[in-house]
Amino acid sequence: MDTEVFDVAVVGGGMIGSSLAVGLEGAGVRTALVERSSMANLATATFDGRGSAIAAGSKQILEGVGLWDALAADAEPILEIRVAEGSAPFFLHYNHHDIGDGPLGWIVENAVIRRTLGDAIADNKISVFDGVEVEGARFERDYATLKLASGDQVNARLVVAADGRNSQLRDNVGIETVRWSYPQTGIVCSVEHEISHRGIAHEHFFPSGPFAILPMTRNRSSIVWTERASDVPHIRNMDEGAFATEISSRIGKFLGELKVRPERWFYPLSVVHAKRYGAWRFVLAGDAAHAIHPIAGQGFNIGMRDVAVLAEVVVDALRLGLDPGSHDVVDRYEHWRKPDNMLMIAATDTLNRLFSNEVLPIKVARNFGLSAVNRAKPLKRLLMRRAMGAVGRLPRLARGEPL
Repeated sequence: MDTEVFDVAVVGGGMIGSSLAVGLEGAGVRTALVERSSMANLATATFDGRGSAIAAGSKQILEGVGLWDALAADAEPILEIRVAEGSAPFFLHYNHHDIGDGPLGWIVENAVIRRTLGDAIADNKISVFDGVEVEGARFERDYATLKLASGDQVNARLVVAADGRNSQLRDNVGIETVRWSYPQTGIVCSVEHEISHRGIAHEHFFPSGPFAILPMTRNRSSIVWTERASDVPHIRNMDEGAFATEISSRIGKFLGELKVRPERWFYPLSVVHAKRYGAWRFVLAGDAAHAIHPIAGQGFNIGMRDVAVLAEVVVDALRLGLDPGSHDVVDRYEHWRKPDNMLMIAATDTLNRLFSNEVLPIKVARNFGLSAVNRAKPLKRLLMRRAMGAVGRLPRLARGEPL
């Protein structure tokens, strides 16, 4: 029997890896998906309080790979964004009317995204190898071979590591990373509230880090709270009542009576950036290539831009009869994505360092800066379009064009 060789094998069945697999298979690319956990968990995912900010450009990508229609009913539009330092009177206000009629973005529960991806993987009949670890990989002249702990092997002309910031496959291939940790932890939870959020996202900056209130469907909001790591053990040990009181005191009264859900998640914050995005028959995508501070809510979005660019360069190569695992294809992907990701890492790192301190001259300067940008309409529109993923060299999917 001839050895089956896929065009692409995606390692990592999270939101980025699964989106890539769906997009590639939908474009006629023979795709395998390898995931160490059970993919059946995707189809049965339930609400856990976590959500993702989906920029307008990412929505275009999701539409292009056939996923948005199943997400739309559970996507809460972001119509305005209000940024302020604590309770200071200086602020930055983004309004969707300033750039057109469409929303600035959407908030979608991660559980909804996972269920949608689980259904799409089944509908597209993607070859799935799940519940199994990758024990090793060989990258030969004609194809790569992934050796699985089950004894099976998966052969593909290109292997994509989308297995997270601690990617074992990336490390096994020998791609080094630049990384640093913040003395901060991200705390995620959700609240139900009496008064409508009206599609407004809020981000307040405190010395410990940003506190974001992100609008969700059914009069709920997702809370992304950045706190000093030294204070986190105390917060972890709070009972439900004390935790709800702490969250309520930070939100204030503008949403009326609050019901804070008891589920909470803690994530030590760090930056990870790969020195290279690929090698012969191998590329990195999503957090395996770049993990950033959540201050601007852009992690999912830069991952989706990886999806769109990688799908485009692979599809283009196959249509021309070229090898999708060649150095030319890998280099094209890296040269397209790396500058954008480095810019986002630098921007989020600078914002976090700028706002997470109490040095008086810096505090005065940043308050002045918020007010000045708010009055500079052309600059503000440019920043809005940048956050929406609508500027720069855009792949076809992000432009609303088919692969």
